[in-house]
Amino acid sequence: MSDGGNRVVDYELFEVPPRWLFLRLETEDGTVGWGEPVVEGRAHTVRAAVEELLDSYLLGENPEDIEDHWQAMYRGGFYRGGPVLMSAIAGIDQALWDIKGKQLGAPVHQLMGGAARDRIRVYQWIGGDEPSDVADAAREQVDAGFTALKMNATPEIERIDDPATVEAAATRLRQVREAVGSEVDIGVDFHGRVTKPMVKRLASAMEPYDPMFIEEPVLPEHNDALPAIAASTDIPIATGERMYSRWDYKQVFEDGSVDLIQPDLSHAGGITEVKKIAAMAEAYDVAMAPHCPLGPVALASCVQVDACSPNALIQEQSIDIHYNETSDVLDYLADPSVFEYEDGFVTVPTDPGLGIEIDESFVREQAEKDVDWHNPIWRHDDGSVAEW
Repeated sequence: MSDGGNRVVDYELFEVPPRWLFLRLETEDGTVGWGEPVVEGRAHTVRAAVEELLDSYLLGENPEDIEDHWQAMYRGGFYRGGPVLMSAIAGIDQALWDIKGKQLGAPVHQLMGGAARDRIRVYQWIGGDEPSDVADAAREQVDAGFTALKMNATPEIERIDDPATVEAAATRLRQVREAVGSEVDIGVDFHGRVTKPMVKRLASAMEPYDPMFIEEPVLPEHNDALPAIAASTDIPIATGERMYSRWDYKQVFEDGSVDLIQPDLSHAGGITEVKKIAAMAEAYDVAMAPHCPLGPVALASCVQVDACSPNALIQEQSIDIHYNETSDVLDYLADPSVFEYEDGFVTVPTDPGLGIEIDESFVREQAEKDVDWHNPIWRHDDGSVAEW
C-alpha cells in the first residue's frame, strides 16, 4: 500500500482503573493516537493480542491505510472473530483513526462523510447489577437533565422462576415509570440472564410501563429465539454488545427480529467495522445505540460514529456507572468539558481525531496501580452457576 514515510514506530499499553486498557500508538513524526482495546475482566488477554498484532504486523507500517490494516489484522489470521481478537483490532483501529484525524486536522466523523447530526442523545444507568432503589435514582438523573435511563431487569434468575420474581421486576419498572412520568425513556437490560420462557413472562408484565426497549433478552448464542420473542411483545428488542462483526449481525437483520443494535466500539472491530454495521442496519430499518460502559476513548469513538450514522438513536455512556467506583471517564481527560451533557445530549466533538485530549500524565500515574477487575461469579440457590 502507500508509503508516505510516516510509519508507526512505538506503542504503549496502560491497564488503568476501574477496568480499562488504553493503547498509545505513536508515529515517527510524533503524532499520538489513543485506543481502548479491552474485554472487561480479560484485560491481560486482550493486551497480549494487541502486542501480537502490533509486533508481528503494524509496527513499521504507514498508519494511513486503515482499511488495509483492518483487513490484514482480521484476515491475516486463519482463526478469526470473537471478543479477544476483535477487541484488540478495535483498539488499534481507534488509535489509527485518531492519528489520521490529527494529521489531517479533522475530526474522524468528517473523514467518514461528515456529520449527520450536531449532537447525540445519551442515557444514564440507574441501579446496579442487582437493581434496587431505582425510583429515587431515576428522579435524581432526570433532575440532572437526562431524558433516558437504563436499568437491569433482574438480579440472577432461574431458568423458570416463580411469579414473585416476575412481579418484582415489573414493580421496579413501574416505580421508575411513576417517578419520572411518560416523557422519559426507560431501557430495561435483561443482560442475557433470562431464558426464553422467562423473557415472555417478563416482557408481558412490563408492557404496561412502556419500556424503551428490552436489551439482550437472551444470550447471543440463542439469537434464533429472537423472532418468536419479538412476535410475542410490542416492546422493541435490542441486542448486540456480544456480537463482534458484520457477520455476527447478519441473522438478526435478515430475520427482522431486532429493532435496535448495540455494537461496542471497543469489541466489534472499532470505528471501521461499526460504521459498516451501522450501514447494514440502516438498510434493514434498524436503529443503533452503541454499547459503551467503558472509558473516554471508547466513548469518543462511539460519538464519532454516531455523528455520521443517520440511524444512530442514542448513546450509552458510563459516567457515574456502578462499575466506576475508583476512577471515572472524565478523570482521564485533559478537558472534561468535551463530555458535558446538556438536556440529555452530548455535542459532537470537532477537534481533530477522536476529539478528546487524554491526560497522559494521569494515565501513567493510574497505570502504576494494581488493576484486577473480573466480573463476579453468580450462583443459584442450588450452587449451580448463574448468568451474570
